[in-house]
Amino acid sequence: MNFRIFHGVSRLILTLPVVLLLPLTACSNSGSQQPDSIGTHLFTPVKLPEKLEFAGEKVPMEYYDVRENLDRELLSTVYFHSQTIRYIKNAPRYFSIIEPILKSNGVPEDFKYLCVAESGFDVRAVSPAKAVGLWQLLESAAKENGLEINAEVDERYHIEKSTETACRILKSAYQKFGSWSLVAASYNGGRAGLDQKIAVQKAKNYYDLLFVEETTRYVFRILALKLVMEDPEEYGFKIEKRDLYPIIETETVQVKGPVADFAAYAIGKGITYKTLKMFNPWLRETYLKNPVRKTYTLKIPEKGFRTKTN
Repeated sequence: MNFRIFHGVSRLILTLPVVLLLPLTACSNSGSQQPDSIGTHLFTPVKLPEKLEFAGEKVPMEYYDVRENLDRELLSTVYFHSQTIRYIKNAPRYFSIIEPILKSNGVPEDFKYLCVAESGFDVRAVSPAKAVGLWQLLESAAKENGLEINAEVDERYHIEKSTETACRILKSAYQKFGSWSLVAASYNGGRAGLDQKIAVQKAKNYYDLLFVEETTRYVFRILALKLVMEDPEEYGFKIEKRDLYPIIETETVQVKGPVADFAAYAIGKGITYKTLKMFNPWLRETYLKNPVRKTYTLKIPEKGFRTKTN
């Protein structure tokens, strides 16, 4: 390379870091650094609560490992801004359905955050293990608890019915383990796996048991979601009521026989096929044979729902 060209390029390269660093070293007239004045964000650790409960059970915040595990999940939740904002905005819509069902079944309200941890409010979520819906139910567990699953109907996608099923599973686990924290752990890692760990490790407290990483993090993720979603502003999320996704009122209609074409059916109800599936995601086909003439209940949204705001 021509030395004069090389020398010129070298001088340009040497000056670049100076140019790039200038905004980061800018100071106010007083000589102190002012992060807001240089267009940077100030990232800080999250503040841990001194006391915390899950489903009425004390979380041992005096243990350093408990604090560090919670800190990890709080950092992940607080600094994954887009996802956490979406959870907060979706909460009124889904919690308005989930909370009364949990209460009527005697399941602590904190388990609504387990639902968030499982699916992130994605009704159509399907895991690699083929767990489905808001509560990520496996087909075997769903059928054991009375949900219908076939080519045309999969009630794991039904918000109310899947929540009822989750309640039965959670209550059954509580009868076995006697601890809601262990119930949550068993929902993630399975009852048989939890039984084995309790037997081998000779401990019966979630916070004293050694799990694989996913289950180790699971309850702490639920706790982090609870903390942030119960008090968003404490963790830096300023979301106005008008920013929340609106609750859409619906009416119910019954189908007692076959439906040849759900698109035509929807038009007859004054909505589109897309809208019918949005509010009834458990319908898996464009038709319903229903040879035994079972009665199904469908949701039809209120008129003007697409233009509704808070």
